[in-house]
Amino acid sequence: MAAANRKKIVVVGLGMVGISFIEKLLKLDARAREYDVVVIGEEPHLAYNRVGLTSFFEHRKVESLYLNPQEWYSAVPNGALNYHLNTKVLDIHPAKKSVTCANGQEVTYDILVLATGSDAVLPRHTPGHDAKGVFVYRTIDDLERLIAFSAHQKGTVGAVVGGGLLGLEAAKAMTDLACYDKVTVIERNRWVLSRQLDADAGGMVVEQVRELGVEVLLGKRVGRIDVDGEGQVTGVHFEDGEYMSCSTVCFAIGVRPRDELARRSGIKCADRGGGIIVDDGLATSEPDVYAIGECASWQGQTFGLIAPGVEMADVLSFNLTQAKLHQPRLYKRPDLSTKLKLLGVEVASFGDFFADRDGPKYLPERAKRQQQQRKPDAMKTLTNGLPPAPVKALAYKDPFQNVYKKYIFTMDGKYLLGGMMIGDTKDYVKLVPLVKNQKELDVPPSELILGAKKDGADEGDDLDDDTQICSCHNVTKGDVVSVVKDGTCKSIGDVKSCTKAGTGCGGCVPLVTAIFNKTMKDMGNEVKNNLCPHFNYSRADLYNIIMVKRLKTLPEVMKDAGVEPDSLGCEVCKPTVGSIFASLWNKHVMDRTTHGLQDTNDRFLGNIQRNGTYSVIPRVSAGEITPEKLIVIGKVAKQYNLYTKITGGQRIDMFGAKKQDLLDIWRTLVDAGMESGHAYAKSLRTVKSCVGTTWCRYGIGDSVGMAVRLEERYKSIRSPHKIKGGVSGCVRECAEAQNKDFGLIASEKGFNIFVGGNGGAKPKHSEVIPIIDRYLMFYIRTADKLQRTARWLEALPGGIKYLREVVLEDKLGICASLEAQMQELVDSFFDEWAEAIKSPAIAAKFAQFANTAETVENMEVELDRDQTRPVMWAKDSAKEDFKGLRERWSETSWQPVLEAAYFEGADKAPNGVSAAIKRGDTQLAVWRVRGRYFATQQMCPHKRAFVLSDGLVGEEAAAADAAEGASSCSSHPSGAKAPWVSCPYHKRNFDLANGDCKNDEELSIATFEVEERADGLVYVKLPPVEELDAALGTKKWMVKKGEAGPSQLAELDKKISFKGIRAKKPGVRPHTELPMRRPVQLMAAAGGGGCGSAPEW
Repeated sequence: MAAANRKKIVVVGLGMVGISFIEKLLKLDARAREYDVVVIGEEPHLAYNRVGLTSFFEHRKVESLYLNPQEWYSAVPNGALNYHLNTKVLDIHPAKKSVTCANGQEVTYDILVLATGSDAVLPRHTPGHDAKGVFVYRTIDDLERLIAFSAHQKGTVGAVVGGGLLGLEAAKAMTDLACYDKVTVIERNRWVLSRQLDADAGGMVVEQVRELGVEVLLGKRVGRIDVDGEGQVTGVHFEDGEYMSCSTVCFAIGVRPRDELARRSGIKCADRGGGIIVDDGLATSEPDVYAIGECASWQGQTFGLIAPGVEMADVLSFNLTQAKLHQPRLYKRPDLSTKLKLLGVEVASFGDFFADRDGPKYLPERAKRQQQQRKPDAMKTLTNGLPPAPVKALAYKDPFQNVYKKYIFTMDGKYLLGGMMIGDTKDYVKLVPLVKNQKELDVPPSELILGAKKDGADEGDDLDDDTQICSCHNVTKGDVVSVVKDGTCKSIGDVKSCTKAGTGCGGCVPLVTAIFNKTMKDMGNEVKNNLCPHFNYSRADLYNIIMVKRLKTLPEVMKDAGVEPDSLGCEVCKPTVGSIFASLWNKHVMDRTTHGLQDTNDRFLGNIQRNGTYSVIPRVSAGEITPEKLIVIGKVAKQYNLYTKITGGQRIDMFGAKKQDLLDIWRTLVDAGMESGHAYAKSLRTVKSCVGTTWCRYGIGDSVGMAVRLEERYKSIRSPHKIKGGVSGCVRECAEAQNKDFGLIASEKGFNIFVGGNGGAKPKHSEVIPIIDRYLMFYIRTADKLQRTARWLEALPGGIKYLREVVLEDKLGICASLEAQMQELVDSFFDEWAEAIKSPAIAAKFAQFANTAETVENMEVELDRDQTRPVMWAKDSAKEDFKGLRERWSETSWQPVLEAAYFEGADKAPNGVSAAIKRGDTQLAVWRVRGRYFATQQMCPHKRAFVLSDGLVGEEAAAADAAEGASSCSSHPSGAKAPWVSCPYHKRNFDLANGDCKNDEELSIATFEVEERADGLVYVKLPPVEELDAALGTKKWMVKKGEAGPSQLAELDKKISFKGIRAKKPGVRPHTELPMRRPVQLMAAAGGGGCGSAPEW
């Protein structure tokens, strides 16, 4: 639909329900494009997972909670979605069809959707409710304030008022903060979770929560909160007269629908309980205004769970986009079933779980008829009282395993109405559809409650397609199966992204994974975790094979474990095998037998940058450095004109070092006592530290000393991905240790260890090293290729609990082996750069060209904040037909370019031997691989980078060839299939014989005939130099200033009048008062209250 004819939908509220509605609407409207959406969010964050809010205490990164990354919003088709953050809507004008925001902006709408959610209840009638130290538990802002406050409450008691779902979540969060001596839950009822569980089940949860170290007070109501002279919480008085001292009170006693915006605007709201009144189509009392989620009141009910809100989003998005062709959908009785893990306790309730106490809300037709037949007459009711509820409850309790189940059935036992579960909740997903669909049971109630297992049950075989497997986002088994079968989703990540299953509370992930794997298997797509087509093994399997068989070269590995014994491998398996070799045998990565396995950065012991230069980063253990070493770094940077920057890992990066200068630079640094920082390697990067007891008045532990010891111990050890550590000297967490692959936080009793962003153990100082040894070695042995520790930990069966059992309790009996292997690696340490400087064979590799000492610049540079840096990349790739040059040259002749001796040993090297050649102004790349020569242009056309000679060489696996019926590789004149070279920048793979790009059909490269002759020289068939330079010259293709267009920050610079680093402004006196006239004048002109009226909160 044309943009001018589209309707505008304005959504107020960017929470879980708001974003769910937007996602569904955009998906259903993708083809018709009837609507443009504008969403206005009051919080400064994009839509985040409020159900997973407690995990924020572990990683402290709001981005980790985002339901969609920021890129998702910008990737939506142009105009289809616009969003405003940190913007509060103050008024709705139904007559004008517009809303007014707090910033004065007025936004018009054709359709308005209110998804304003709810607020946490704070009992304002309770004296002291506004004291310092009183919090609610609802938003990221609430959590950040609680975290900041708790850091100063060491040795005190933290209290949580409310023992419901939210209260137990808050108690877990406060416990995980490790700031309080004790956390106490205060519940007014006789058991916790009284809205979901009966007394028996709630009592069992109380016992388990107490066993975890959290105190639970039952039957207690807070009468008032005591404060000191500074308004700080000191304790709480209960209504029964008892007193408890505490420093912090977190209220989690329920939520209240946010209907104030609607009320102000004359939209009808419920008097009792609040909420915006909606009909079955979710329309409010005003035309074209709808309400969904926790702010909506449907049939006198509001719902504080995510699932009913997502269901509302489903109904409304369908009706707005599909109602012209289909019968409009009506919102029906929502499913209020919940399944959660609270303080380590599995809890679930489903269906009409209080039917035995309150009577059934809904009965199947057959049971309803039976009930009417048994209905007593009015006289008997007056005489004998009300009859018992027409249901029967069956309970099972196992105090040894902490399992409790109660299922409620109709009187004849034929229908399940609801129930609750503690400890064992695995049947939850199967029972919910039995209740929802009012399906007659085919087994007796006793068999149902004992959980008789059927074949295939673990894979979801016994579930119908309409079974809801993700209640947070209303995803059925059929939804998952469908997107796998139609090819939309080929991984669990795809399924999560497409269906949203598993992105709420995460409890359904195991079942979703099982259904995905089973569906793939049924389609004949065996779910494998193979490294690449050249190996039928995962990285972990291959690691064990190489370790046990003591394999030390790529040919040995291919012969013992590869699909083809003589294969070259590819850009995926070569670096993995090289990394495994380094993790096991610790040979220099630039050794002849291993250099050809190294990926982009390890190849020359430095991170390659946009213009083909490298970074130089000496190790600065724990960020501690002497003035003498700082001076040397400064001299090197100045001599070689290197761009310098302080890193987040507390060391100094120097950028822009040319390959041919690296040896001299590092010789200077090594002579000054410095060594490689391994910033280029998949290994330990840094162990960040705060200053700790070395200087800080708050320090409890020697964080610098511990960080130095850890970094010195684990430096240079290769792993599946980079590793970063952190050590904080106290709970203020200045080193951000909890966000690292491993982190330590000092306490009075020792250090708390955190791994993969999760809590691990709390050992004494002397026990730290063995634990981290075991953890890192277990990770190195078992992780997948390029898998960070956090993802590895998520994938471990049993997660952090299993890791504790392996590392702390030696469940597998391998702790001694892990420690011994780590000690061997630690003892074999050598500095890679110091060895490279001493080795003539390695040093010879650091030249720009193999046939001349001349050097050229590969990209223009520009001055930015007094330092030079490469210009920005051009917007577009070079899409010329380079491949076709071979047919377009006016003439060609054989030209000698290099001595054949340069390629000595190439046939046994894992990547052959390559050379960069300068011919006129043109750069060429020449390879010898397995007895064959290849020659191409040196420039990768993707980013116009002159780097192809440094790429990894690969070839198709035999299995891949057979699957396609014929090889996709071209043939060499020898008749053998030609390999490809993978650009070291962005892995564009180019056929070395015909120049085709295998993973980007718009790109190609020029290729040339090449041969070795009896005179000991290598010849390449080339056109005249002038013609060659006109087509491929460096000056023609190097990226120049201005090709990228305006600066990325040009609009911002214009808005804030940015001129560069601010210097002292002449005439400004630092001790003179500012006039502050203009701000006051503007405030008065805007009608603001200034200082004379209270702000409108």
